Amino acid sequence: MKIAIIGAGNVGATLGKRFAEKGHEIFYGVRDAGVFDEKVLGGKVGTNAEACQNAEIIVLSVPFPAVEEAVKSCGNIDGKILVDATNPLGMSENGLSLTIGFETSGGENLQKLAPNAKVVKCFNTTGFGNMAEPRNSMMFACGNDKEATDTVTNLAASIGFDAMNIGDLSKARLLEPLAMLWIHLAFSSELKRDFAFAIVRK
Repeated sequence: MKIAIIGAGNVGATLGKRFAEKGHEIFYGVRDAGVFDEKVLGGKVGTNAEACQNAEIIVLSVPFPAVEEAVKSCGNIDGKILVDATNPLGMSENGLSLTIGFETSGGENLQKLAPNAKVVKCFNTTGFGNMAEPRNSMMFACGNDKEATDTVTNLAASIGFDAMNIGDLSKARLLEPLAMLWIHLAFSSELKRDFAFAIVRK
């Protein structure tokens, strides 16, 4: 498949490299293409609009405050699968926290920004180290278009995750707090970043 990765930071670059290893055609959308090495990233580099033009799947992996601007710069993405790998994080008096919770989600807000795209929440609940080496750690996906969500679920499974479609996009209200739990443990416990959540079947 042709996959656009919007953002070439730790998450975007790691996912792009993993997808490229599986034979997918990767095109990164970035602000300044000149600072990135295509050979290192394993894909082409250009503007967001260039990356998305022929993409079948778009993975959004920018900081949450940049989401709206990034989506606008992607051009016409009607009908395309738009994977939301972001989390609505911000600083509060208690430190890093979710800025949206329980009555809506970042994923649902993204669907409002791109009403004709097929938004799927995925790749937001763990660190980029686990994306490089999933080792059957869990990854959930949710979206209002079942076929699109199944496609993203299968994509996650193809790079080593124990992946599951958990339903419509409102379930992003569960996945974003799960991501916050992973972040909390990574920065406040002896686990550091060297752990992953897993599904234990009985």
